[in-house]
Amino acid sequence: MIDKTRAGSRASVRSIDPADLPEGEITVRVDYSSLNYKDALAITGRGPVVRRFPMIPGIDLAGEILASDDPVHRPGDQVIANGWGLGEEHWGGLSQMARVHGKWLLPRPRGFSARQCMGIGTAGYTAMLCVMALEKGGVTPGDGDIVVTGAGGGVGGIAIALLARLGYRVVAVTGRDSLTDYLRGLGAAEVVGRSALTYTPRPLQSARWSGAIDVAGGKVLAALCASMRPGGVVAACGLAAGMDLPLTVAPFILRGITLRGIDSVMCPREQRMAAWARLERDLDPALVDSICAEITLKQAITTSPQLLAGNIRGRIVVNTREG
Repeated sequence: MIDKTRAGSRASVRSIDPADLPEGEITVRVDYSSLNYKDALAITGRGPVVRRFPMIPGIDLAGEILASDDPVHRPGDQVIANGWGLGEEHWGGLSQMARVHGKWLLPRPRGFSARQCMGIGTAGYTAMLCVMALEKGGVTPGDGDIVVTGAGGGVGGIAIALLARLGYRVVAVTGRDSLTDYLRGLGAAEVVGRSALTYTPRPLQSARWSGAIDVAGGKVLAALCASMRPGGVVAACGLAAGMDLPLTVAPFILRGITLRGIDSVMCPREQRMAAWARLERDLDPALVDSICAEITLKQAITTSPQLLAGNIRGRIVVNTREG
């Protein structure tokens, strides 16, 4: 629970009465959640994520329906949820129970356990949306290198695995040399440092990338756009390096590139279902297990600063049954 204080906010683990859960047609027993960048910002108070207090963070959840007033969902159904304001405006998944609206829930894919679904979570679902955006833009494996920034994180790691399995040649960008073997194990053909995307205030740079998945934003995204090949597609889904975007129209009118924004929070249900169906088809459950570390609810508080500092590799699954 995150409470508002005079100094900002404070996160703690405590017990509450289930009657105090917010409004919603469905009550879910939460078995697993996950720890994402946005969750870490909320828990530490380092970003304006939480819109109302008190707030239970957690933008992901997986579990079993305990009670339902929704005709689509029944008690006993295994479900997942990502986004929709969970952990921001509505109490989220870092809890043993959650009360939510039925339209936010998806049936848990049969090919994944609840734990694996949270190992994928918003990060992996966003990565799949990015891959689908590249495909929709006409980028094929034969077109050339695909670059993935923030490769050591959840979005980046799962994006690499998906792209490699689909036959793309992937170049992973990371600020941690120690991750080279890990990223190659996920399927990266090449691992480069952040200096490969050094920003220069030029309208265009040497054309290198046919596609890009970017979690950084800011000058990193600007450098990507300026260095895309003609007809290239950039899927942008993060702002770890900043919200500004110092670029010109040159990449768009001289090389015909496409910049696709990826909104995983309010994404329509049909697209969500399609993305999870593709994840079930294209992502190895054993690989999901290999990139996940499991923590407790209390550890989510102490792990959040490490995640923001870039010291976490892969995905963090939260076992909500463990305090």
